[in-house]
Amino acid sequence: MHIKIENTEDFFIRGKVSASLADKGLLQKESRIVSFENAEDLARVVSAAKIDLFRSIRACSGSITDISKRLNRDRSAVKRDIDVLQSIGLVDIRTMKNAGHGTKKEVVACDNQVLMAW
Repeated sequence: MHIKIENTEDFFIRGKVSASLADKGLLQKESRIVSFENAEDLARVVSAAKIDLFRSIRACSGSITDISKRLNRDRSAVKRDIDVLQSIGLVDIRTMKNAGHGTKKEVVACDNQVLMAW
C-alpha cells in the first residue's frame, strides 16, 4: 500500500495511466494507493499513535481489548483509531471462530508493507 499526497490533477493522470496499462495487459501487479490532497488531511488520519497502533497490529493481531492492553491505551481510543485505519484499508476486522465459545473479532493488518510518499 502507498499513502501519498497528490493534487486532483495528478490523481486523475495516475488513474488514466493505470487504466491504459491495464487495457494493454501491462499492469504489473495489484497495488493500493491512498492519496490525500494536502498534508493536513493526511495528518488527521496518520498520527504517531495510529502508526504505533498499526505496527502493533502488524506484529501481532488480536482483539481490540487485547491490543489496547498491549499498548496501555484506552479501549475506546484504540477502537476509534482502528476505525480510521480500517477506513483507509490498513487493517481489517475479521470474525473468527473461538473454540467452544462462538466467535470473536480480530484486528489484522491488510498489508505487510506501507510506503508513504510526499
